Amino acid sequence: MSENRLDGTDHLERSIDWKQGLAIALGVPLLILPSLGYLPMYVSAAAILIWGISVLQGFMQSTAYAEMATTFPKASGLPGFAQHVFRTENYKGKYDKGKLIGGFSAWSYWFAWNPVLAIFSILVGGYLHGLFPVLAETFTEYQLALISGLVIFSGLFVVNWFGLKDGAKLGYVLAAFSLIPLVVLTVAPFATGKVELSNITGSWMPADWAWDMHHILILFGIFAIAQWSACAWETAAIYGPEYKNPSRDVPKALYACGVICFFSFVLVQSAVIGVLGVEGVLAEPLSPLIPVAQAVFGQAGTMVTIIMLIAAMILIIQTAYLGSSRAMHSMSSEGNLPRVFGKTNRQGTPFVAMLVIGAFNLVLISMGTPAAILAASAIGYTCANGISLFAYVRAKNHPAFANLERPFKAPKGWKKVALLFGLFNLPLCLVGVVYLNSLEVGWTSTWVGFLVLSLYIPIWLYTQRESRRLKDKPATAPSSDEDAGDLERVPNRR
Repeated sequence: MSENRLDGTDHLERSIDWKQGLAIALGVPLLILPSLGYLPMYVSAAAILIWGISVLQGFMQSTAYAEMATTFPKASGLPGFAQHVFRTENYKGKYDKGKLIGGFSAWSYWFAWNPVLAIFSILVGGYLHGLFPVLAETFTEYQLALISGLVIFSGLFVVNWFGLKDGAKLGYVLAAFSLIPLVVLTVAPFATGKVELSNITGSWMPADWAWDMHHILILFGIFAIAQWSACAWETAAIYGPEYKNPSRDVPKALYACGVICFFSFVLVQSAVIGVLGVEGVLAEPLSPLIPVAQAVFGQAGTMVTIIMLIAAMILIIQTAYLGSSRAMHSMSSEGNLPRVFGKTNRQGTPFVAMLVIGAFNLVLISMGTPAAILAASAIGYTCANGISLFAYVRAKNHPAFANLERPFKAPKGWKKVALLFGLFNLPLCLVGVVYLNSLEVGWTSTWVGFLVLSLYIPIWLYTQRESRRLKDKPATAPSSDEDAGDLERVPNRR
């Protein structure tokens, strides 16, 4: 049963091992689906190289995150690390600016993962619209996306109500049903000789590519979009408070998922371009795997592919749903969101956060196109990674953290690597993705991204007032025996 804390939030339950954490995070390789046709639009077949470099970037960043996860075993991944490192202990003023920075990083991370639910609900609706003519006659794609989102969110909420362990079991089932066929679909074109190497080497870069400022900014933007997918396996660290042995389980889950992602991202993009060519990919930008399946397996294979992809999308929605709900719980636990978002049920599930996330994504679906939502979400992800890497550097330099036990240690001098990639995210990738958004989907997604991020300021200020009221409560006499019991139950966190 969950234990109450001073801020009114509850502890998460330690119930999973590294294999179960990996099972939940295995939805990450499927994040390539919305961008399979997007990257070749700008960099042609070099998209294969971009994916490989981006996953390697994930190894650089996640090595720092693995150390942080074992240094702060009660922190929930990136959101928890940044909040813990930047806050000022025993702060006496009205507002702790360091705490605001850490909280903003967590909010950015939440906004990075949260829209995955809407993006893939739209894709599910689109596939159903094309797969079943009777549905296409009855519903629009938007209506199918909305219905799909409602059904999937409700189903996942019910399954995960009984705890993260049951969510991991669902991850096993969906991983087997979706990732294995995805591997077959990736390997089969190579095995059957459908991949034409000339499709890759003959269109390595666009003919009009030039290394001017315009194209360099596009490249930074492409890396921001790519890392939203290819570096997202750091989500395996967010379950730190729920691993039975964080010092052992976190690095294993992280690196195992990273290796799977490397081969998956590189080979899937290679197979798609190798079979269709860059022009063929651009002709089917949202679902290029379908014509690949038709070329390799025929019409029957296409049907199987769509069913497999829908299962795959449910898996990544599950990954995002759990990750973003833990981010909200972490923010509430640290006093950076109203404490109601930290409420858990008897099984340790942050159910209030999950309800809010589901409702928010039903609204996001109204934006219509996955590209627009992803573009806004990528802004949050670059901010979250940049600030989290700066948090790692601060944790290595600050005397307050110097003597903490670090069961897993990154190689010597890794804080310089973390600083380098932190600066790569902020400001380079952030500027690049804003520029890329302005070219591709206009300024709407950029404004949506910055609006959602800026909403954190008033929410945070309200939370600080709430926290001060709670902190002052022990100074007054309890109004009832029940209140007195509450005060005895909760320790002082400061």
